[in-house]
Amino acid sequence: MKAVPGVGFIGTGKMATALAVSWVRAGLIDASRSLGSDPAAASREAFCEETGIGVTASNPEVWERTDVVVLAVKPHVVEAVLRSADPGGQHLVISIAAGIGLKRLEKWASESARLVRVMPNTPAMVGKGASGFSRGSRATDADMAMVQGMLAAVGEAFEVPESLLDAVTGLSGSGPAYAYLMIEAMSDGGVAAGLPREAATRLAAQTLLGAAAMVLETGHHPGALKDMVSSPGGTTIAGIHQLERAGFRAAVMDAVTTAAARSRELGQASG
Repeated sequence: MKAVPGVGFIGTGKMATALAVSWVRAGLIDASRSLGSDPAAASREAFCEETGIGVTASNPEVWERTDVVVLAVKPHVVEAVLRSADPGGQHLVISIAAGIGLKRLEKWASESARLVRVMPNTPAMVGKGASGFSRGSRATDADMAMVQGMLAAVGEAFEVPESLLDAVTGLSGSGPAYAYLMIEAMSDGGVAAGLPREAATRLAAQTLLGAAAMVLETGHHPGALKDMVSSPGGTTIAGIHQLERAGFRAAVMDAVTTAAARSRELGQASG
């Protein structure tokens, strides 16, 4: 996609940093023409060091200097941040603020602002993100193409109805943490079986990475790929049997649906 000259980041926490790092590396944004703001000096300094993007403590300065603004702040300050914008500003606002719906975002933003709500995840930092995004009523086709291109440059991106963004949160937003738990548990199992810790952790991480690549690159159903590894009476089916006894699949499904429900609760609480 065509590079975006400069992007503003209001909030310079981990997710904003992950996106900014990836977009700068991919050549999608010009660090010298972008700007980040945050009230916390430590957060600003870390963001600047990792991304090469200049920083300020002034949100109005970000609104003044950029046309595309990533809103990456805590839910309770979203309204104040949006109302601090120039009422006549023609910004494309990409909100990654958890739980704040497009209806409220558009109510608080200037009438000329176009809103897109995004649920990204932290693996965007290494170009392996998984994001869902939804269109506000004033966003144009060009805006959506830009957001799709920016998110696709750092992983997979899917446009979904806003009603499904909580499900995206429970699955891919929170999902990296589930994967880290799996890697840690597999590593612990390897150590219990006699492997050195470093080898066990790298083998576990590479195994999940390879399995994910097989799903994405072959297009085969995960169940079919599982069956390809499970020889009759072999080691894999014995291990799967133990996982099923422990309720592994039900536990993962419960984690996704519980996180999605919590996302809905947080959105309602912030209203």
